[in-house]
Amino acid sequence: MLNRRHTLLGMGAMVALAATPVAASDGPLTVVATTGMIADAARQIGAAEVEVTALMGAGVDPHAYRQTRSDIAAMTRADLVLWHGLYLEAQMEDFFHSLARKREVVAVAEAMPKDLLRGHDDYADKYDPHVWMSPELWKHVVSEVARALTEARPASADLFAANLARHLGELDRLSEYGRKVVAGVPDSNRVLVTAHDAFGYFGRDYGFEVLGIQGISTQSEAGLNRIGALVDVLVERQIKAVFVETSVADRSMRALIEGAAAKGHDVVIGGELFSDAMGQDGTYEATYVGMLDHNFTTIAGALGADVPTGGMDGKLGAGH
Repeated sequence: MLNRRHTLLGMGAMVALAATPVAASDGPLTVVATTGMIADAARQIGAAEVEVTALMGAGVDPHAYRQTRSDIAAMTRADLVLWHGLYLEAQMEDFFHSLARKREVVAVAEAMPKDLLRGHDDYADKYDPHVWMSPELWKHVVSEVARALTEARPASADLFAANLARHLGELDRLSEYGRKVVAGVPDSNRVLVTAHDAFGYFGRDYGFEVLGIQGISTQSEAGLNRIGALVDVLVERQIKAVFVETSVADRSMRALIEGAAAKGHDVVIGGELFSDAMGQDGTYEATYVGMLDHNFTTIAGALGADVPTGGMDGKLGAGH
């Protein structure tokens, strides 16, 4: 359930639930967002009221990303800077805290109730930041984006509230599709093996055991002992498919497959998943809904479910 601040904003949104984003005529707010997922939320809520720049594009790993000179210039000129927080952009945190003394800077995932978060495997006082893997959790982030936009431009509060209501409805529909499509995966196949532990919230929501070669951060080590242990799991449990990620090199996953083959067990790559970044600009998969639609459909299909060819609305793989 959303917290009180989000609930009040959502109540205002009920004034006008639109089929498409509502737009206003004033000049746009300049917004810089770190990840594509946050940028998409800002565009969904702000529509023509915002001009959004995402620092990290397709295939970019936010765990290792450091700001460039052009990033710094864009953020120091922006009306609003949105970053994720929860130690996702670990290499940039000091910069954001410094920038916050001069500009409006909001860590949009930090507003989430901490009792909904998973602990971090490498840092006792931090949490798993991959909350976008759960549409239910992502609602909190989207609502915080709407709050930040509203604070930056109060005159557009009704517009932002209407767009928030519409987008929350889309996330409800996406969550329902996820539950429906993964329901066809046999219980024995509900093991998701990926390059790093980015899918814990997905596993918690949809009933999967998740095994990552690396930990929650891609900066954690993928040692030979970990690969060897996972090879044993693949062989003993006869797991047939593993998954690579668009923002993580596949070297360790290839080693995992080769290790299983050496023990007489064939494993295939079930597909490429979007973990820490969305798809190529201009594609359906470059939206949050498209990103999760792709992941739900790819995982379920590779692990034994009957899935629709084009995903939730037939849009997967449609290109630009």
